[in-house]
Amino acid sequence: MKQKYTISKTDEKTGIIIKEYAELDKEIFSLLCEETYEDEIVKAAAAKGKDALIQTLRTQNLFPIDLYSEAIAEAVIKFYEAGDDQTIELAFDDLDLMAKENDAQMSMDDIEEDDVEIDDLLEEDLPEEDYDEKSDIKNLPYSLKISDDDPADLDDDD
Repeated sequence: MKQKYTISKTDEKTGIIIKEYAELDKEIFSLLCEETYEDEIVKAAAAKGKDALIQTLRTQNLFPIDLYSEAIAEAVIKFYEAGDDQTIELAFDDLDLMAKENDAQMSMDDIEEDDVEIDDLLEEDLPEEDYDEKSDIKNLPYSLKISDDDPADLDDDD
């Protein structure tokens, strides 16, 4: 799914508006969410760092994944640094994200030096001691006391 986020100033120029769009039909983006933030709140969160800004920008309705949130936060910081009222547009495609994850997985597979056989994983290096599993189980302490009553003896008042 393709997603698009726009960042622009409010009509009163006292804050910003972040709009989230998704491609629900081929090449047609539909508005999913619109959130408005006051300048003072956003600037204070940005001063504390990118993580604080991400927490401020995320709401119950607007909650993008981490990768997208970081890009949005960076765009908001650039938006305020630029000082102009130009709308910033960010576009994301989940297929690109999945392709990057597959590439990362492929490179991790290439790093593997030792091919481990499944049988090697199942072998246990136990000491040559003899032990009786059944006696170990019999001597386990129980935290619950088992009733001696027969379950068939219970009264059924139906």
